[in-house]
Amino acid sequence: MKNQLDKARELINEVDKEMADLFVKRMRAAEMVAEYKRERGLGILDAVREEEVIRRNSALIEDETLREFYVNFLRSNMEISRAYQSRLMEGMRIAYSGVPGAFAHIASEKLYPSAKKVAFGDFTSAYRAVERGECDVCVLPVENSYNGEVGQVTDLMFSGSLYVNEMYDLPVTQDLLAVDGATLEDIKEVVSHPQAFGQCSGYIEKHGFTRHEFSNTALAARYVCDLGDKSVAAIASREAADIFGLTVLDHDINENKSNSTRFAIFSRVANKKVGKETGIHSILLFTVRNEAGALARAVDVIGKYGFNMRTLRSRPMKELLWQYYFYVEVEGNIQTEAGTSLMEELGEFCDRLKFAGTYIKI
Repeated sequence: MKNQLDKARELINEVDKEMADLFVKRMRAAEMVAEYKRERGLGILDAVREEEVIRRNSALIEDETLREFYVNFLRSNMEISRAYQSRLMEGMRIAYSGVPGAFAHIASEKLYPSAKKVAFGDFTSAYRAVERGECDVCVLPVENSYNGEVGQVTDLMFSGSLYVNEMYDLPVTQDLLAVDGATLEDIKEVVSHPQAFGQCSGYIEKHGFTRHEFSNTALAARYVCDLGDKSVAAIASREAADIFGLTVLDHDINENKSNSTRFAIFSRVANKKVGKETGIHSILLFTVRNEAGALARAVDVIGKYGFNMRTLRSRPMKELLWQYYFYVEVEGNIQTEAGTSLMEELGEFCDRLKFAGTYIKI
């Protein structure tokens, strides 16, 4: 016999299904609104119209307490509708960390040549912009073939709500950039991102340059441009040199000539349109209980369901001293019957378990 909780959940499921149908119907109307505004050059926000809708529709709710929450519900609906109209009218908004000329910007241009690129000062800000719905996707580096993982982005993957739906490998060539008139002999100091320093460490040591870290290679290039000092050079891309009017003193100074950076494309919804194509990978992040053999059991479960583990890395958990979580990439689609069974069994002895996305590498 069903108890009160079961009956309530059953009713909620019925209402949610009806709301899903009504949501699609409402967004189809938003498409018509966007087309009307596009043809007439009108702005997306119509504050007078929105306040009128809130006033009229909230009056339909007799319960005063519920009416307060219904006003918030209406405002949220309108915000979502504006975001959808914005995508239809202005194209997708792509968040990245840095400034034009940064490698993330270059990757964004190659992936979304006609979309609007929105620059943020750091990885977290770009990631949160997508979580809040201000941007549609963010393009962030996750790993360099020479210098390893980008730990900050892995941490966002573990703690945040976005999914990885694509991966893109961008060949990276680091150049030495300076102001016009400078020569290689003039350079005493180089500025760049720590990852770039790692990729060019041999070159830097050979020339005896001192280092000054920047959060982004293109920001370093802009700094050199603004400083106008012939003794300071940036390690960045040729594109950054073009943008900031710098001279390339030396080209291809990274040690590994097959150097590339892997960028993840994050969005709010997991990619479910993945069939049986080859090259499919899935990402899992989890913690295991502090007991002997716990990690080994997790690895055994992954193999048990036919998933070949390609990557296993550990990262420290910032909130717990000397505690770690694990990042795993497997070949295959976790969003299958075998993947569901895998997740259920892993969940039995993993304190935290997160599916972070399925992708086909571009």
